[in-house]
Amino acid sequence: MNIYTISFLILLIFNIIKNQKSLHILQQNLYNENNRYLKWLKKNTKYIFLSLEIVSVILIAISCYIDNGITNFLIILALISYILEALRLISLKKNSKIKKPLVITKRIKRLLVTMSAIYIIPIIFYLVDYQNGNIVLLLFSVMTYLSYFIVWLAKVINTPIEKCVYFYFENRAKAKLKEMSKLKVIGITGSYGKTSSKNILNDILSIKYITKPTPKNLNTEYGLMITINNYLEKFDEIFIAEMGAYKKGEIKTLCDMVHPQYGILTTIGVAHLESFGSHENIVKTKFELIESLTKDGVAILNGDDPKQLSYHIKSDCKKIWIGIQNKEVDIYAEDIEYSHKGSKFKVVFTDNQKKYAFETKLLGSYNIYNILASIALGKELGMSISDLQVGVKKVKPIESRLELRNYGYMYQINDAYNSNPVGAKMALEVLDMMPGIKVVVTPGMTELGEKEQELNNIFGTQISKVADYVILVGEKRTKPIFKGIIESGYDKEKVYVVNNVYDAYTLLQQFREKQVIYALFENDLPDIYNE
Repeated sequence: MNIYTISFLILLIFNIIKNQKSLHILQQNLYNENNRYLKWLKKNTKYIFLSLEIVSVILIAISCYIDNGITNFLIILALISYILEALRLISLKKNSKIKKPLVITKRIKRLLVTMSAIYIIPIIFYLVDYQNGNIVLLLFSVMTYLSYFIVWLAKVINTPIEKCVYFYFENRAKAKLKEMSKLKVIGITGSYGKTSSKNILNDILSIKYITKPTPKNLNTEYGLMITINNYLEKFDEIFIAEMGAYKKGEIKTLCDMVHPQYGILTTIGVAHLESFGSHENIVKTKFELIESLTKDGVAILNGDDPKQLSYHIKSDCKKIWIGIQNKEVDIYAEDIEYSHKGSKFKVVFTDNQKKYAFETKLLGSYNIYNILASIALGKELGMSISDLQVGVKKVKPIESRLELRNYGYMYQINDAYNSNPVGAKMALEVLDMMPGIKVVVTPGMTELGEKEQELNNIFGTQISKVADYVILVGEKRTKPIFKGIIESGYDKEKVYVVNNVYDAYTLLQQFREKQVIYALFENDLPDIYNE
């Protein structure tokens, strides 16, 4: 076995170690949806290129131009450099606390096959002509150095295959829905609160009907197809489809697939402003659900949302408006009372001015909006007020959405899923009503485009009015929040900065005093945002 054969084996092993990370990054960036992966590469060039690998590539390059006994020595030094870098990557992986590891899906397996084929090409050249070992080794080392781009190339190559897979599962889903002619389909979209609204609606409607919601946050085309093909059963009476979007036209695509007869529009805000490009595009995209409804369809709309009130709806469907501040709607809530045990409120139906008392374990005004939407639609579907009251009382706390957890030394208000300006403000209102020591733990908000720094700065100002202590996750990305806090005259000694959310739990134990701790965990970014 010569030096080149040994080198290729070591480089193959190194590739396996390194590409676990690059594939993980691609997956967390939604397989480069809206160029998310490429944007991540642009922002993290130092992380990608500054490593011991560059030493190996340079040594191998020099060895190609030296025709004497030192060639093998240089290659051995390069291999030692690769081994040291591999050990560093293994150590980093072992010591890092990954919230969501790489999931080996069928799509990832297809990518691995394509990547393997790309990496095998230089080895084939070597096997054809052993005399070109040094040049082929240099090519292989450069490809390894650019592995993050090889992952992207494999994704591009696989695009036609993924389209075929998509069309196959889409046709299966459409055929299955066509067979279930009596199934009622409800679509839910909005900038914020889609998953919460879906779960609340499911808990309430399941008092009377056999319901099937999309699992977790499966709200894309693939998510709906997976739900229909793998989870929807012939006895199901109602299918609740959560619908997410990153750009204009995506909600219409989902509607064309499942043809909803009912639609709930939660709140329209600035979430994913970067990918949508403008506020106008966000509003138009969310209303694609309502405008897909036929004349006999029913839309539930938020009368406290100025973007919904001002929009000219191009649909003749029945429209039911809900609200809290706005009393000129069809259904509104009043006399709202919050506590650490949940919420109590009265629901008023303006057609007859009758009031009914409701109570729930959920916290926060945006959950009241979601409950109102579910009450409105449940009543439209024939549920009695008593059934609706029972359903609301039985609604389960929603994971990572103002979910109250008891950790012994503290109560955690877990609002870690996909923070936004409206939801973050409401979460602070919930924290403010709690007794004891109030702590905010946050890495800030993302995907808000050019307004991201400004909105995080405002968030910092809002935090300063509520929190006794603040724990910021990530020094670089939380600078706007820190600035907003300090400019509000907040005590700098009560602001702490950690590198990841796990360190916050250790720090929280230092705040133990006579009073109980209430810690709001606002947003929990993917591992790609760790500093």
